[in-house]
Amino acid sequence: MIREPIVANQFYPGIEKNLKEDIAKRLLNREKRERVLALIAPHAGYVYSGNVAGAVYSKAEITDDVIIMGPNHHGIGNPFAVMGNGEWKMPGGNIQINERLASLLVEESKWLSSDNQAHIQEHSIEVQLPFIQYVNPHIEFVPIVFGRADFEVCQEIGLSIARAINRYGKPVVIVSSTDMTHYESQESAKQKDKLAIDKVLALDPAGLLETVSNNNISMCGVIPTTITLVAAIELGAGKATLIDYATSGDVSGDYSYVVGYAGFIIQ
Repeated sequence: MIREPIVANQFYPGIEKNLKEDIAKRLLNREKRERVLALIAPHAGYVYSGNVAGAVYSKAEITDDVIIMGPNHHGIGNPFAVMGNGEWKMPGGNIQINERLASLLVEESKWLSSDNQAHIQEHSIEVQLPFIQYVNPHIEFVPIVFGRADFEVCQEIGLSIARAINRYGKPVVIVSSTDMTHYESQESAKQKDKLAIDKVLALDPAGLLETVSNNNISMCGVIPTTITLVAAIELGAGKATLIDYATSGDVSGDYSYVVGYAGFIIQ
């Protein structure tokens, strides 16, 4: 199937020329990007979170094969849903799903399952694609969206992703799509987000999930981020680096009611 874009002209420009110009302004000039196992980037409208995403994609080398994981905001479809075939229509051109890698992921995990329906209305993966396609026009990818899960499930999926990547035999970058605290004051958001950020920097997936739960941090992509950390550690990650942090208030000027955005690379 061809999955149509749902937030073009809302979260990002829907015309290729305008989109490329927008992304180019958000990418920092770097002669050489760094090899990464994974990255974490926000998925709000580019006017709010695009500079944080741009800073991350300026830093990270994007391989030809990518796994992008995000939260399922709408709860449609299976709770651990892999879109295993087809392509995504984007302003910069259609992007193919890597069917072989998708199949390996489903084979390796008792939780992951093929489900296209879960992806049709979900924006968290779509918002990453223009940046990824700009940096590497040759990518194929596997999209996965997640509902709720405990750490045992996250660990199983993360380890299975690492096994699938090892079986695949070529470099794969994992992308976790998440925003941080939603709709609290700037002061509250920054305090809460620091707690979660510290757990990512410590490469502590169990601690991240526990911290977000215990402190009522409305980090929408905590499940894909926890799974990303598990997989990256299994693949040999030794450090995580915070590339940028901002809030919507930095753009709107309204610090009473903000959303937080953090971007990391994991190596």
